Amino acid sequence: MRLILHFLKPYRLKFLLICLLLSVDVVGTLAIPTVAARVLNLGTAHASFSLLVEAGLQMSLVALVTGVATTAAAALCAELCTSVGRDIRCALYAKSMRLSVYDFRHFGVASVTTRTSSDVTTVQTLLTQAILMVVPVPLMAVAALVMTFSVDVTAGWFLVASIAVLMVVVGAILRSVSPLFTRLQKQLDAMTQVLLENLSGVRVVRAFNRQRHENGRLDASFAAYAETAIKANKLFTNVDGFQYVVMNVFVIAVYWTSGARIAVGELGIGDITALVEYAIMVLMYILMAQFVFIMVPRALECASRIQEVLDYAPEIDDLPDAVDRPSPEEGVPTLRFSRVRFRYQDAQEDALTGIDLECWPGTTTAIIGGTGSGKSTIASLIMRFNEVTQGSLELDGVDVRHLTQRALRGRIGYVQQKAWLASGTIAENLRWERADATDDELWHALEVAQAADFVRGLPEGLDAPVAQGGSNFSGGQRQRLAIARALVARSELYVFDDSFSALDFKTDAALRAALAGETAEAAVLIIAQRVSTIRHADQILVIDEGRPVGLGTHDELMAACPVYREIVASQTKQEVLS
Repeated sequence: MRLILHFLKPYRLKFLLICLLLSVDVVGTLAIPTVAARVLNLGTAHASFSLLVEAGLQMSLVALVTGVATTAAAALCAELCTSVGRDIRCALYAKSMRLSVYDFRHFGVASVTTRTSSDVTTVQTLLTQAILMVVPVPLMAVAALVMTFSVDVTAGWFLVASIAVLMVVVGAILRSVSPLFTRLQKQLDAMTQVLLENLSGVRVVRAFNRQRHENGRLDASFAAYAETAIKANKLFTNVDGFQYVVMNVFVIAVYWTSGARIAVGELGIGDITALVEYAIMVLMYILMAQFVFIMVPRALECASRIQEVLDYAPEIDDLPDAVDRPSPEEGVPTLRFSRVRFRYQDAQEDALTGIDLECWPGTTTAIIGGTGSGKSTIASLIMRFNEVTQGSLELDGVDVRHLTQRALRGRIGYVQQKAWLASGTIAENLRWERADATDDELWHALEVAQAADFVRGLPEGLDAPVAQGGSNFSGGQRQRLAIARALVARSELYVFDDSFSALDFKTDAALRAALAGETAEAAVLIIAQRVSTIRHADQILVIDEGRPVGLGTHDELMAACPVYREIVASQTKQEVLS
């Protein structure tokens, strides 16, 4: 409820206008049977035709005003609830962009996806139906009871009893079904996760002939979800039948107690008709509200899940005193690691220990080590995807924790290990950091990244479509396009996290030669596993099991670092064998 009220607050005037229109609808709806009762009483009393015509015109006018008010309220309500749903999704997306890798593991990507799509839709639907079907119920009930008591006190008490019994039964069912909807949302997360795994890894599933096993997993998750949904729906089916029983019992009671009173002239036939209409309208409104109540437990669970993400304190966030543009300092390296230690939150040992490194403008620094040695973890610390546990990491002499994340990442050209492209066109991907980059600048970046030839070979050139993730390009093409995207940004620090791994040796050498001239005034950090990629770097840091074991040029490390010599020897042997 707090979530809905928070996002509904900016639209409170529109909400009040909708409530006013719904009030007009309720008054008009109750006025029609009142006028109809008058017409019936006049007809049985042999009144003049002019009085009947006057009453008919009144009914027509009331019906017209009620119809206009209802239509306007529905249109405004649709606009209001759509705006609220949009705002919630935007807030969830903005918050998810602040979550760290660990935070995403805490929630799960599938769960965040479900909360942003399905959960918001459920909340939005509940809000729409609640405004149109629940908000008028109190006014309808009070007004109908007042009018019923004004006609006949006995019928009024019958109606009070009917409403009370109905509300007690609906409340009991809602309490019993609420845990089922909590379980239902968790099962929806599990179902989404299995489905996403199979869709994203469909080639691997087919390659290992695991279709039958994965079908079994999907069937199990679908069956669990269906079983819980069936239990919940069975509980709600009892409400419909009980609703009509209460309605019919009231009608029977009114007819039974009023027959003799009509005979003696205490009540008119039109009065009985009005009493029945009042009761049917109140109970029908409650029936419609009951359909909304069916969604309440599930929607409240969805709102709770959404609120959990919005209230979550990210592991990594901008400090209150974080700056966008630090005062420049002379004589400091572009990037400096000072006794850096890092440990993942769910780990028992440090992933990195004692990292000391400086990257100066116009120099190339390389990091090499075995698989799992912590090379990519260093890149994630630079980008502040993870936070340094001990020590300090500085950019231009300022601790990265004292920079806003936007300012930090805006000064770094980053190419990740697994090249990723967004759906759209090649030009749109290259302009991610600089939307004002010209076509000539894009082609220049493609030339340096050794990607211009294959882009020119595409019929659309820079406007060639890019599938989600860049899946319509090979691994090497994606890497070169990602490198070109980083070059377009014109950063002061370039971080290449094993981003040459999919290139052949010839393309690798040509690209590095072109990069040397393009990044002459910037600091370059290359993380790689191939010695051939980094042997000409100004300094090479060797990492082994998260610890630095050597720092120097290729020749210096060959002379003094056994781990580096082993890496070179193993790769040289592989090249000879190949």
